[in-house]
Amino acid sequence: MTIALIADDESLLREDLRDKLAALWPELQIVAVATNGNEAAQMIAEHEPDIAFLDIKMPGQTGIEVAQGIETATRVVFVTAYDQYAVQAFENEAVDYLLKPVTVERLQQTVTRLKAAFAQSAPAPDLSQILNLLSRAASTTGGAAQQKLRWIRASRGEVTYQISVDEVLYFQSDDKYTIVNTANGEHVIRMPLAELLQSLDGEQFWQVHRGTVVNIRCVTSSKRDGDGRVTLSVKGVPKPLPVSRAYQHLFKQM
Repeated sequence: MTIALIADDESLLREDLRDKLAALWPELQIVAVATNGNEAAQMIAEHEPDIAFLDIKMPGQTGIEVAQGIETATRVVFVTAYDQYAVQAFENEAVDYLLKPVTVERLQQTVTRLKAAFAQSAPAPDLSQILNLLSRAASTTGGAAQQKLRWIRASRGEVTYQISVDEVLYFQSDDKYTIVNTANGEHVIRMPLAELLQSLDGEQFWQVHRGTVVNIRCVTSSKRDGDGRVTLSVKGVPKPLPVSRAYQHLFKQM
């Protein structure tokens, strides 16, 4: 039996997609319905669905951020009202997308594609490159390259510090805040990690998990265990940092 999850913050669109899937693919079992990105991430980890229909624009985590954190073999179908996210990456059929409002004809194409993949027992595609492209497309606001951050103002207690980005070991998401980890301890930025990431130099700061961005210049080694999980050793950080499946390819040569 094939099982799926639907995540969308608009109830009418959730139900519309569910009804259309029931008509086109009666055997498909919808095991969970999420109303925001955080719920979607939790439900995917709990139910390990074969397919996740993810709205890109959701409260909490976006559909892109949810997909970046998936550790299972779940196939992702993005649902969006913004056709600028339908980048060229989708054309290779590694992942599918649906534009709102979802039509029966377009959904039928997706269902046919998914059924063929499951019939062939094809492994879930590596989403990392596609997700990186989507993240770039989602953060583009006008074509001009944004000035990359060189200094960060972050707080510890009642004191605000001016910190060079070169001193940052890694950033950690904490709901609406971001924890800045340096050799001198933890500081806090009142900004979500996803928003901060848009202003960081992508060649220096690599996202390795849904809630973790590391300064690659501070990474000393990577390690893969017997189950295929990858962790990073970062100088000055006693505990290894986990790398989600979507980003493990970045460290194959380390």
